[in-house]
Amino acid sequence: MWGGRYKLGPAEIMEKINASIGFDRRLYAQDIAGSIAHCDMLVAQGIVSAKDGRAIKRGLAKVREEIESGRFKFSTKLEDIHFNVEGRLTELIGPAGGRVHTARSRNDQIALDVRLWVRDTIDRLEPMLRDLQAALIDRADEHAATIMPGFTHLQTAQPITFGHHLMAYVEMFGRDRSRLSDCRVRLNESPLGAAALAGSPHPIDPRKTAKALSFDRPMANSLDAVSDRDYVVEFIAAASLTAVHLSRLSEEIVLWCSAPFRFISLSDAFTTGSSIMPQKRNPDAAELTRAKVGRIVGAFVALCTILKGLPLTYGKDMQEDKEPLFDAADSLELGIAAMAGMVRDLKANPERMRAVASADYSVATDLADWLVRKVGLPFRQAHHVTGRLVGIAADKGVDLEKLSLAEMQAVEPKIDRSVYRVLTVEASVNARKNIGGTAPANVVRAVAEARRRFLGADKRAGR
Repeated sequence: MWGGRYKLGPAEIMEKINASIGFDRRLYAQDIAGSIAHCDMLVAQGIVSAKDGRAIKRGLAKVREEIESGRFKFSTKLEDIHFNVEGRLTELIGPAGGRVHTARSRNDQIALDVRLWVRDTIDRLEPMLRDLQAALIDRADEHAATIMPGFTHLQTAQPITFGHHLMAYVEMFGRDRSRLSDCRVRLNESPLGAAALAGSPHPIDPRKTAKALSFDRPMANSLDAVSDRDYVVEFIAAASLTAVHLSRLSEEIVLWCSAPFRFISLSDAFTTGSSIMPQKRNPDAAELTRAKVGRIVGAFVALCTILKGLPLTYGKDMQEDKEPLFDAADSLELGIAAMAGMVRDLKANPERMRAVASADYSVATDLADWLVRKVGLPFRQAHHVTGRLVGIAADKGVDLEKLSLAEMQAVEPKIDRSVYRVLTVEASVNARKNIGGTAPANVVRAVAEARRRFLGADKRAGR
């Protein structure tokens, strides 16, 4: 289709390395939508006759129906989705099919197709992330008062509530929705009209095609229009951070399911067995979701590496943007769906959570804070006193609340019997009522606020 100058066909290896139809066939819907909008504009501007325009649109509809029914025969000899669609269109309607490419290049055509595809993908991921947040919010509401250990360095630190822990991920995924929404705003400009790189001499109307395809405006610079892939990089960057959040929650699910923790269990729906150990229940859905971040971050690195040395405008290197893009989007979509399923499926073990939360002197900070509030010690001195009491309790193999008042007063004489009221995990979590704190009453309020912020009908993209 481009061989007017060429007497010989490409070498076999050239055909293989040059063809992209094996993966860019995924862009067929966007390619056809762009061609229909372009055709309508050409007719409106008097560049293509109304008769040819009607034939082109009928033919494109037929091509789409053939692709979606599985009857379309893709050809590597036609290189890419653009030539495959146009070639079949010309077979169906004759020479008029060649008019659809008037005032257009594959350079602005592929830029359009990928923009539309990324926009469609964001629009598909947004409700999926919202659904994941809804699952987390529901479980947080259910476990607003379920006590579990909070960790630093994966060591028991202070008691928290399971609901509070889950709500942290609601905030993370809210930011992820916001980043995707911001990406969508920046990508929503139409490159059509840039042609190969310099614009078109035909009396085209880029504003018309932009409006027809629901873009905010045409791109302001034709060179930028065909060479820009910032929106792909930005999308994969946002996807990478979302995948990091999915991976962190996956890691916690893997830990929580393990025998040393036993905080939660997953059903058969999200676990697998062992080929040799009949007792095993492996959290493979969480492990695979955790692993997806490698592919997505890898796609980000790959695309940045592809683009970093390219002069303006288009280079065939840019054909290599689509496989990492598609793989990153597929991996993220699968990970979000799997995580929403696991969150809804998991069954908590509150008794085990509380038992671990009560161990390892997790209320020591509450004792230090009590010494500051009630006794009036400077915090550093209170910290030292508490450390000595923890040491005494550890030597005896008992919890802090099992120390006698006399033993405590031997370290700090001003301690009185009211100290025992702060030495339970329930007292610890209930005391933390400040904004963002773990108190059950706070979690209930945070759940209600999150439903309004993230799930309300009038709210979009986590704002």
